[in-house]
Amino acid sequence: MGISGALNNALTGLAASARMAEVVSTNLSNALTEGYARRDVSLSSAQVGGSGGGVRIDGITRFVDTGLLADRRLADAALAGHERTADFLVRLEQSIGAADDPANIPARLSQLEAALIRTTADPASDQRLGAVVNRLEDLVSTIRNANTGLQELRQEADAAIATDVASLNTNLARIEVLNGDILRLAGSGDDVSAMLDARQRLVDNIGELVPVRASVRDDGTVRLMTTSGLTLVDGRAVSFEFQKTPTITGDMTLASGALSGITLDGQPLDPGDGVGRLDGGAIGAAFALRDRTLPEAQAELDRFAADLIARFQDTANDPTITTGSPGLLTDEGGTLDPADIPGLAGRVGVNPAIVTVQGGDPALLRDGLGAAPASPNSNTEQINRWIDAIGVARADIPGSPPQSAAGRAGALVSLVATTRMQAEEEAGFAASRWSVLKEAELADGVDTDNELQTLIQVEQFYAANAKVIETVDFMMRRLMEI
Repeated sequence: MGISGALNNALTGLAASARMAEVVSTNLSNALTEGYARRDVSLSSAQVGGSGGGVRIDGITRFVDTGLLADRRLADAALAGHERTADFLVRLEQSIGAADDPANIPARLSQLEAALIRTTADPASDQRLGAVVNRLEDLVSTIRNANTGLQELRQEADAAIATDVASLNTNLARIEVLNGDILRLAGSGDDVSAMLDARQRLVDNIGELVPVRASVRDDGTVRLMTTSGLTLVDGRAVSFEFQKTPTITGDMTLASGALSGITLDGQPLDPGDGVGRLDGGAIGAAFALRDRTLPEAQAELDRFAADLIARFQDTANDPTITTGSPGLLTDEGGTLDPADIPGLAGRVGVNPAIVTVQGGDPALLRDGLGAAPASPNSNTEQINRWIDAIGVARADIPGSPPQSAAGRAGALVSLVATTRMQAEEEAGFAASRWSVLKEAELADGVDTDNELQTLIQVEQFYAANAKVIETVDFMMRRLMEI
């Protein structure tokens, strides 16, 4: 090998060492950066005229385990969906009242019953009769507050869908732009690793909203599809539409057209569930909450309210009222309409006839709602009928088994608690699975110890090549002196 060959080898070696040092330092500085993939410099021997010609930099290799990455993204979608469901159900339970909440619906019902029992000891007491009215108002207020909480959660789920769909559209559009940039720059020989990292982060963001599969083409662009086969990006990105509903009431449903589903090019993805092939992540969970889980709890609350109204307007429990007349509890002042149960929990109220501030007389609790108020007396017959009305097992609402009022209240609280515990258990499993996959992914990422060892080797390579150049320089000067 001549002097020129040695000098060429050393110069290419210096260039390779400098590039390796740059890549190693980038790896170290981004060891904790989300979505960053470890890089390495690909080198090969350069041949010049059949003899060694130094080292050639072939490019930057970006290390990604595509199979592990795909599994982790699916775990992202499952975890986001289950965590959203669990969070909403925890707040639903707080709205309805947990089993040990002293102000929940069963507790309010028990307090009403206790007030009635105390009144039997002195039915002429205006104070005790007024206490019964207060307990009725407490019970109604708790039911209506629970209804309000349910509707607020449904509205929040609807708003979350709108936010998520907007985020999905934004990220898909950005991936389309990055695909074009990567295709153009890769064609000119530039390093596109940073763009690949950015695109991976965008796909990860989408993966929390919708379960996706990404396939990278030979030209570096990515094709994105949902696991159920809906194309999201293939050259161009699709754009979805969703109409947010500002106010949601108990009778509003997707089937009735009162609530919006997701559409693509003006066509619904699925008229049945609104989400179609975007189901499986945070968006699908929000739809399930808005249109299935929360309405089921709403239906139970409405049935409980209907059962209470029916008990207290039954002429068997108050012979002084006529059929078609309201009882102690009303549907916005009227009687119960079995055909108009949805949203009833938000309309239930105390009969004004027994509310003093509304011109009523609490003494009608003792005498009967249809009776003329009598002078204070010790008759407890009607008050005992109210107590019996609470405790008797009834099945006035179609599809409901015979239960006492307390039994229905307990079943409502138990349903919400059980649903919440199941959601938290599923979220816990999803979190464990995601954690295992994430740790495996990180294990294949930047190892700072290895990178530091590589940096020491790069320093040695650089010093060796610099020594060769120094030696060549010394030889050239001696030759010039001869």
